[in-house]
Amino acid sequence: MPTTRTDAERLDAEDVLAGFRERFALPPGLIYLDGNSLGPLPTSVAPAVHETIHRQWREDLVRSWVDWMELPTRVGDRIGALLGVGPGQVAVGDSTSVQLFNTLIGAARLRPGRQVLLTDPRHFPTDRYMAESAARLLGLRVVEVPAGEAAGWLARNGRDVAVAAYPVVDYRTGELWDIAGITAAAHDAGAVVLWDVCHGVGVLPLELARHDVDLAVGCTYKYLSGGPGSPAFVYAAERHHQALDLPLAGWLGHVTPFATGGPYLPAAGIARAVVGTPAILSLVALDAALDVYRDVAVEQLRDKSLSLTAFFIRCVDELPDEPAFEVVTPRAAERRGGHVSLRHEHAYGMIRALMPQGVVADSRPPDLLRFGFHPLYVSHQDVRESVERLWRVAETKQYTDPRFARTSAYG
Repeated sequence: MPTTRTDAERLDAEDVLAGFRERFALPPGLIYLDGNSLGPLPTSVAPAVHETIHRQWREDLVRSWVDWMELPTRVGDRIGALLGVGPGQVAVGDSTSVQLFNTLIGAARLRPGRQVLLTDPRHFPTDRYMAESAARLLGLRVVEVPAGEAAGWLARNGRDVAVAAYPVVDYRTGELWDIAGITAAAHDAGAVVLWDVCHGVGVLPLELARHDVDLAVGCTYKYLSGGPGSPAFVYAAERHHQALDLPLAGWLGHVTPFATGGPYLPAAGIARAVVGTPAILSLVALDAALDVYRDVAVEQLRDKSLSLTAFFIRCVDELPDEPAFEVVTPRAAERRGGHVSLRHEHAYGMIRALMPQGVVADSRPPDLLRFGFHPLYVSHQDVRESVERLWRVAETKQYTDPRFARTSAYG
């Protein structure tokens, strides 16, 4: 490859975030590029969970709820800082699917009388399923318009749109959509916007407050490294809190959670988005995982992410023509998220064959190889090595080995 080891070493020597890799318990010798599906274990998590189990649970028992009850909003404020919003506007709990459903219904209720729920036909499956379910329950009509066309479509046809629900980053291709433009177009049409920030939080300066975003939902097990099944979060701009009518009226979202009678009265502020009893061990793990973001600005994350993804594309471009990989992620920095996808007909087998080579990435059917680059633990040397090993797999056709054939939905 024309891109030399010296090039990678020079870029890594200039990397102000290089030391943050020590905050993760990565297996030695592993190049981990699957962080947008499951982030690695931060070193801060195990001690925090151990403390919760052995002191708070074992010794303090029910008295620990005095502290635990505040976790959904306290951890929410920490995530809010990564979203570019002030305190009191983010709550954590439940799964991404639950948060999406709850927030879609609440968003539509902010615009009564309007009949359209606008979304992307290439949105992540859960987002599409939840949009369809919410529309059925509310008697709305789902209209699918690609994110790249949404602003123009809203300007022409948005008078009946209640909610525009879009991803900040295309989960397949890594394309970054126009948050500011789509949000402004929706507002001009009188609609509210719900952004799925799952593939952006922790790696992009989302600046939701500056872009006047209404609502957002995101997961925490990707770049935030909250752990498998870690709870999702919801953001609601403060201006919507009083009117936000969420369908899941759980006891912890009540103004007085321990009241034993009377109707449901929502709590003030974002606390009304807390539905049921929090999963404390998961919240504690997530809280500790967020420590990896101490002393780092979101802008630094973005700079490093763009450097890694650009270097990866450059290395792929310098490979021989056969077997050819098509870079499907936009090359323009302003349109690129935190991961890069390549197209090849043997994508799945190649990703499986990379694992014995010490590289973990993932694939999306039918033909995409997806590489996630977390700026806090991936180096430019990791990038170069991963492309070299990918070329070795492709050139020798290791992907044809029966061991790397698809055996289940989870690979």
